[in-house]
Amino acid sequence: MDLNFEYLTLEKIAEYIKDNVDAVLVVDAEAGEFKSVFRKGIFEDLIEERGSYQKLIETLWFHFNGSSDKITDEYKVFIPSFGKFTGKYSRRLNISYNEQKYAVQMMVYPINENISLVVLDELDNSEYMQDFLTNEKVKSIQNSYLFSMYIDLFKDETSSISVTEISDDTMNSSIKYSEWRYMIVNMIWPDDQALFMERTDPEYLKKHLAPGRTSSFDCLMQNLEGKFIWVKLTFSRAMTNNSEEDFRFVFMVQDINENAQELMNELKKYEELASKDALTEVFNHGRIETEMYNAFDNFNKKGIKASLLLLDLDFFKNVNDQFGHAVGDKTLKRFARILKEYFEDKYAAIGRWGGEEFVVVLYETNEDEVLKQAEELRGLISVTEFKICGHITCSIGVTHITKDDTFNEAFERMDRALYKAKSDGRNCVRVL
Repeated sequence: MDLNFEYLTLEKIAEYIKDNVDAVLVVDAEAGEFKSVFRKGIFEDLIEERGSYQKLIETLWFHFNGSSDKITDEYKVFIPSFGKFTGKYSRRLNISYNEQKYAVQMMVYPINENISLVVLDELDNSEYMQDFLTNEKVKSIQNSYLFSMYIDLFKDETSSISVTEISDDTMNSSIKYSEWRYMIVNMIWPDDQALFMERTDPEYLKKHLAPGRTSSFDCLMQNLEGKFIWVKLTFSRAMTNNSEEDFRFVFMVQDINENAQELMNELKKYEELASKDALTEVFNHGRIETEMYNAFDNFNKKGIKASLLLLDLDFFKNVNDQFGHAVGDKTLKRFARILKEYFEDKYAAIGRWGGEEFVVVLYETNEDEVLKQAEELRGLISVTEFKICGHITCSIGVTHITKDDTFNEAFERMDRALYKAKSDGRNCVRVL
């Protein structure tokens, strides 16, 4: 083809475009379909001759950035809102096909309100490598931000939507903010949905955020893979010339899952330290008392059976007097380990009530089985060889939570049952 400057005409340029552009499509957004005028290269296999407009959007850019992996089905509710073009539009697409990555330039030329001409052209490495490296540098700084958009509450509009896992560019979208809230709430963890609807309510934002102020809250949200992760949702009200009457906001979703998990693990450690008896590493007095109260709540509200066991080491004062408190401490630690090992595969909570007394809250076990287990445990203790002090025994008082029981009534029964076990010669189980 003669590409001499002086002889280039509209016909020659059109012929050049046909030879060099990789695909031209006609899209009818209203009818929800497209047809290919021509296609070549990767687009011969990637795009059908004609088909669903929604499927075309999904194929071209509603997938993970630079990957063929599809986003979870829940997020596909947004697909119809993307790609309804109201003017000329251009964007860069990153597509993965047959394990190869391709950079594609897409240009859209609206013909009328519903019909658009879509031109696709694959870029070679030299054309997009510089942009790619720049984007990677930006990602290294902002890779924790999953989603962002601009909101105009007065017009009920969203714009400049960016989903970083789908594309580096902002997306063409026509979602009303009022509609967006009810679409996205399904991606929020059920327990957090009420908070999300409250904090994203337009009237809440108008009332609580002055110009230039920012508000954020943390919640669990489904990512594009369908997994719930911890995110920080942030609204920032823009400063404008008419700030008091102008309600424009930037909204961002930040991935804080890794930090949140680390923080929760640390909090869990401190919670366990605050709940554990330092010597025996079972629950301390305060925590086992809470577990007993929880047993009453579970029984009254959910009908979950529970029994309470109070265990006391027989003649433990003699161990301290004869062998010293260091041996006494080791004996208590060994006793607690036996309790933990025995109840390891059972639904139970174990705690040190004080001194040589321990409490066990045993769930979902009938009364005969509770008595059987208490006897087994008593026998196990009696045959265990404790270092230095040799064999020791324990007495056990048992009671079962019943309808209309109070904490004090049940605890008093358990305490009287233990007293009876000691009065009856120790090393035995009594139930009241």
